[in-house]
Amino acid sequence: MRRKIVIVAAAVAAIGVFTSFAVSGPDRKKKDELYKQVELFSDALTIVQADYVDETSSKDLIYGALKGMLASLDAHSQFMDPDTYNELKIDTEGKFGGLGIEITIKDGLLTVVTPIEDTPAWKAGIKANDHIVKINGDLTRDITLTDAVKKLRGKTGETVIITVLRESEKKLLEFKIVRDIIKIKDIKDARIIDDGVGYIRVIEFRENTPQDMDTALQTLAKLGMSAFILDLRNNPGGLLDTAGNVASKFVPKGNKVVYTQGRRKNQNLEFFARNDHPLLDMPMVVLINEGSASASEIVAGCLQDYKRAIIMGVKSFGKGSVQTVVPLADGSALRLTTAKFYTPLGKQIHGKGVTPDIVVEEAKIEPAAALEGEVDKTEDVFEQVEKKEGAAKKEGSVDYKSDNQIMRAVDVLKALRIYEGIKK
Repeated sequence: MRRKIVIVAAAVAAIGVFTSFAVSGPDRKKKDELYKQVELFSDALTIVQADYVDETSSKDLIYGALKGMLASLDAHSQFMDPDTYNELKIDTEGKFGGLGIEITIKDGLLTVVTPIEDTPAWKAGIKANDHIVKINGDLTRDITLTDAVKKLRGKTGETVIITVLRESEKKLLEFKIVRDIIKIKDIKDARIIDDGVGYIRVIEFRENTPQDMDTALQTLAKLGMSAFILDLRNNPGGLLDTAGNVASKFVPKGNKVVYTQGRRKNQNLEFFARNDHPLLDMPMVVLINEGSASASEIVAGCLQDYKRAIIMGVKSFGKGSVQTVVPLADGSALRLTTAKFYTPLGKQIHGKGVTPDIVVEEAKIEPAAALEGEVDKTEDVFEQVEKKEGAAKKEGSVDYKSDNQIMRAVDVLKALRIYEGIKK
């Protein structure tokens, strides 16, 4: 029906004629109001075609109207012309020339959801919630997500200059970032970090993430893991089904993991845990921050609702809506928000995010005293610091002893183990 309405509107507008259809029932008033507005659109289109200073094509005007209509709904709905829709359908196989940032429109501004770790944007210092106000000198006012992606992606080796407004520092910052091939790895790190405390960092929820998670958990169990940290910081999300499968590993089979709710019955979906052997008893902390969005919020929200894990860090991004792509007759398509995510207990994720059980702001632990005692005064101090930093990087991608959020998580897990021991 939606497609029919769009086609009827376009046809009526093109010829400047309004036709009344016989409609009965309670929807009559609503239908009449729709046709009145279609007539208004038709009149405006006819005036523009007749009196605008330059000659215009009906197709361009209709496409422009559709873009404006979808953009007026929310930041994630959009009209895609045939070229844009074809680009969406191209399989990039996880590799493309870009900067390595997830973006959205938030409060009318082009906003970074999160920089992807070890990409050019990450290394340049881009942060979650940075507002991109310029791309290569062009203001991003009223820019669509599609147009922003086109500007940011491109040939590898080319420099992109972006200007960001960082509200936390109350100033504009300019970054020159060289495009590179972006290869996304779902699980970045999996190891024992401290006295039986396992640590797994998930960068994004992709098709193979559940299997990779199983492998990581089994490996850490063999190494004596007795408590577990799941790090979802700066995880922009990914596949809904994958998020459900990952959450299923930690809650009883048959429990609701997440559900979606829209205006139509077919948009109301429920996802249930279906893992036969979930990990239920091991103490667990989930780390989130303002760069945790979508699928990572689903996992965190589910485990929080069931009190299966302690959620620690800062409030997550709040991206919890479902977009459906509806192809149209001429090869174009609508990308339409059709539902929103809710946690098992009915908490809305979109626009609200997940609030941690324990708020821990990000900070860097600087072991200055320890370093001072270890420095050999007869050698170059800066060379010694570089050697120590190099050694830390070889041990793993996260120097957890300088990460206050990880250290707080370790402390909480140790306390839980002590408490459980006392109870027994």
